[in-house]
Amino acid sequence: MELTAIHHAGLVVTDLDRSIYFYHDILGLPFANEPTPWFDGPALARGVGVPDAKLRQVSLWVGAHSTMELIEYANRPATSTAPIPNHHLGAAHICFKVPDIHEAKAELEKNGVTFYSDVNVVDDGPLAGWRWCYFSDPDGLTLELVEIAYYRKDEREANAAEYLRTRPALSLFTEE
Repeated sequence: MELTAIHHAGLVVTDLDRSIYFYHDILGLPFANEPTPWFDGPALARGVGVPDAKLRQVSLWVGAHSTMELIEYANRPATSTAPIPNHHLGAAHICFKVPDIHEAKAELEKNGVTFYSDVNVVDDGPLAGWRWCYFSDPDGLTLELVEIAYYRKDEREANAAEYLRTRPALSLFTEE
């Protein structure tokens, strides 16, 4: 089997219209498709593994080759409104690459986006010089900005995953 790319990432949201405003209007992601009307049926229920599933969705382009799918379920349980904390099994985040992280962060803050911290910088290892910060969408889902100071395709980058597995992560980061 060959996996060739990440086609899309899907996020379940509580209010599709509010999420479209955030991801399309504030973050600037263009539509890959217009928002769908509500749809349901046995094939959908089987496909998503949710009995009586009814949903609507929109896909937004992230760069030239990937999309983000926003999905609102009509029958989402009321108890599932809080996102999974970042350190819990199953937690996930989506990271957006930007050319200037300070400029991007300032622009988002002007639009009311809340960040977890100031910009952090990786001090050591194969990711040295990378700048990053986490923030939340309207549902509290974790997102990230990253600025990669330069792109290098060398042995250290190729071995970054192994390096990070063998070194305590906290020693790599400082806050700007």
